[in-house]
Amino acid sequence: QVQLMESGGGSVQSGGRLRLSCAASGYSFIISGYCMGWFRQAPGKEREVIARIYSDGTTYYADSVKGRFTISKDNAATTLYLEMSSLRPEDTATYYCAGTSGVIGVCPAGSGGFRFWGQGTQVTVSS
Repeated sequence: QVQLMESGGGSVQSGGRLRLSCAASGYSFIISGYCMGWFRQAPGKEREVIARIYSDGTTYYADSVKGRFTISKDNAATTLYLEMSSLRPEDTATYYCAGTSGVIGVCPAGSGGFRFWGQGTQVTVSS
C-alpha cells in the first residue's frame, strides 16, 4: 500500500523560505520510469502542478515558481522535497505531493496522470 505524507508547511512572511518533505512508503524510488510531483491548491482555485521530477532526475517547473522553488528527491530515504524561497502571498495554498504508478516515459503534465496523493500541507505567506 502506497502512502505519501507531506510535512514542513507553515506560516512565513513574504520573502521567506520553507522546505516541504513528502515521505513515501510502499513506493520505490530506485526503479526507472516514475514521476513525482508537487501540486498546490488555493481556496477557490483549481489544483495546479508546480514541480515534477522524473526517476532520472529530470525536473520540470511551472513558470510561477521557476527560479524560486527546487524539487529534489532522496532515493535512499524515499523522500521528495520542495525547497521554496522568495515566497509570495500568492504562494499561499495547500501543497500536495503525488506519484505515478506503473512505468511511464515522461512526467504527466497534469494531475490526472498521478495516482498516489498525500493529504496536503498548508503554506501561508503573509505580506
